[in-house]
Amino acid sequence: MQFVPRHGLVDANELEQLQEFVDNSTGIFVLTGAGISTESGIPDYRSEEVGLYARTNHKPIQHQEFMKSKHVRQRYWARNFVGWSTFSGVAPNLSHTTLATWEKHGKISQIITQNVDRLHHKAGCKSVVELHGSAYDVKCMNCSFTIDRHDFQEILTNLNPSFCTKSVEMRPDADVELPQDIIDNFKLPYCHHCQDPIKGFFKPDIVFFGDNVSKDLVEWIYSQLESSDSLLVIGSSLQVYSGYRFILKANEFNKPVAIINIGKTRGDKFANLKLSGKCSDILSKICI
Repeated sequence: MQFVPRHGLVDANELEQLQEFVDNSTGIFVLTGAGISTESGIPDYRSEEVGLYARTNHKPIQHQEFMKSKHVRQRYWARNFVGWSTFSGVAPNLSHTTLATWEKHGKISQIITQNVDRLHHKAGCKSVVELHGSAYDVKCMNCSFTIDRHDFQEILTNLNPSFCTKSVEMRPDADVELPQDIIDNFKLPYCHHCQDPIKGFFKPDIVFFGDNVSKDLVEWIYSQLESSDSLLVIGSSLQVYSGYRFILKANEFNKPVAIINIGKTRGDKFANLKLSGKCSDILSKICI
């Protein structure tokens, strides 16, 4: 698989320990990251050799850049416009559907995902909170009017009827590489709800790099973690603090922690159990 890092076979003894971890929990708090979606064809940022940072010099969009510069917004939306059909067409993989099955059987208390791809929902999961928002919602930065991303795509298509280019490779944030002259000709809408052509610009309802998750949401998630039996991290290196804080809080709450991820994570020292391997290879072997 193109975006799944190199990995070895799963250790049988570690699988037995994970089975015991799951058996002993009636309410597992699950935290997922980009590594759970690489098997669906969405690249992550940090994986060795296959992650975006390892393959390109591309840096993700920064919140303040987007908010301050119309040219940055134009570049973002032109690229996202081209990449959207591919990104939105991605299907959940075995890891997502396995978690949906666990949830149906009452094993999961809450799923917190750092991903914006909505694959947990597509797999049938119900108790999902999108920590960093969703690429499927678009919001006016002036009046907070929200529009579905598919509907927004239609608006962009009507504004740019001759804008037709095929993407070469999709990035984790759903955009693609485009020549500057094409970007310069891309037209953006303003919000007809608030009728402000300057301040009424649109942004995906995503927490961009440099922005923060709301304190109220974080506190609510802490309360869900406190009432859960254990924490299971799946497919996250925990390098970003917005996810890492929950393993710190689990340690504070004295909750058992298990991590499934290819390669080291920032939270390994807090884990009672760490399994290095492909997420679906591991999760599919656990019986509920």
